[in-house]
Amino acid sequence: MAANHAAAPMRAPADEPIVGEEIAVLTAPPFVPPPITRKHATKVRVRMEVKEYTAPIVDGTEYTFWSFGGSVPGSFIRVREGDMVEFHLANHPDNKLPHNIDLHAVTGQGGGASASFVAPGQEAQFSFRCLNRGLYIYHCATAPVGMHIANGMYGLIYVEPREGLPKVDKEFYICQGDFYTEGAYGQAGLQQFSMEKALKEQPDYVLFNGKVGALTGDKAITAEVGQTVRLFVGNGGPNLVSSFHVIGEIFDVVMAEGGDDITRNVQTTLVPAGGSAIVEFKIDVPATYILVDHSIFRTFNKGALGMLRATGAENKQIYSGREQEGIYHPEGGGVQTMPRAASAPIPAERTLAERMTLGQRVYESSCFACHQKTGLGLPPAFPPLAKSDYMMADRARTIEGVLAGRAGKITVNGVQYDGVMPAQVLNDDDVANVLSYVMNSWGNQAEVMQAAEVAKVRARLGH
Repeated sequence: MAANHAAAPMRAPADEPIVGEEIAVLTAPPFVPPPITRKHATKVRVRMEVKEYTAPIVDGTEYTFWSFGGSVPGSFIRVREGDMVEFHLANHPDNKLPHNIDLHAVTGQGGGASASFVAPGQEAQFSFRCLNRGLYIYHCATAPVGMHIANGMYGLIYVEPREGLPKVDKEFYICQGDFYTEGAYGQAGLQQFSMEKALKEQPDYVLFNGKVGALTGDKAITAEVGQTVRLFVGNGGPNLVSSFHVIGEIFDVVMAEGGDDITRNVQTTLVPAGGSAIVEFKIDVPATYILVDHSIFRTFNKGALGMLRATGAENKQIYSGREQEGIYHPEGGGVQTMPRAASAPIPAERTLAERMTLGQRVYESSCFACHQKTGLGLPPAFPPLAKSDYMMADRARTIEGVLAGRAGKITVNGVQYDGVMPAQVLNDDDVANVLSYVMNSWGNQAEVMQAAEVAKVRARLGH
């Protein structure tokens, strides 16, 4: 064991000269920035923006993703061993929540998380030296950390070795994540995050690159016979370990967990939550190669299926046989194999107990980070909800704040706050649920709020 350690490459020296500076090239999945060819360390400015947006998680079903750079996974970052990275993290002004970033490539407090906590409309900056080569996950580390990651806040940063990597023909970026929704897989409409399912580690979706079918059909990655392919594979989690496999291929090279050690002739490689791997293989025959998590129900029932379409001349010395349609990849590249669940009708009225239960879920997905678990807020921007005289004094005004947002100075319990409350994208039932919850928690007490009361305020606002 000692001999192996002695043979391992040393870390980049912290006093290696920094020559010049450059702006990092960032790419959205499945693409990767070009290899780094310079022979010296430099100062690299990375500019990344957090964006919250609603998009299909599967056709017909929408989800509100939180992202780095406007994609799930976030932008791929490529730097060199020894580089000094100046990281700028901006939080888009239309976002609702504060965020930060923890890069596993960072040696320092919280991986940068403690220096990058940033409110909507603001920007944070910190610097770090790339001491260790390898492929690293980054993710949001704002409380509740698991929820931020589960909503898509993860990505990959590659610290390229000083000597570079062997040349290949194609490189791609693939990152797995598990998603937890109130509705079942495929249930139509806008789905909310389910803290209950996340705590039980029971995801409805397990996905490559943030959507069912993100790497299928006309979105499949491509290569040609004779080319070598390198996949930078990550796993944002937050919970599941991935058993990454490419059906019809064998990995010539696996750099396990994104490090230096190389294993050859590998069928399936484990990628831990918060971890990575680099795999390489040569395309010998034309085929549609299927990328899967070999915990196989995740692939055919939860969405973890991608495609690599390889074209070129056949080689019957390597493979020959009759091709039958629909084996592993249904006609047209579809991966939807579970029936859609019908949307449950929303009752006109609910009891206080029902709204408290449902409202807590909405609170934990939309309000928790700013107003905190005990409703005490984050002075001076986010006022308390606990025993809040401002909130309890005017029900219509409180509803309006949720529907339309609020900005400027207000006084709560004798203390002045000056911040922004973004408008919440919630239906009338969800607004009634969350307000029933907060107006009957932490020392507050009020009558149950019904959706009809919210609808009246929405109509007045013209929403």
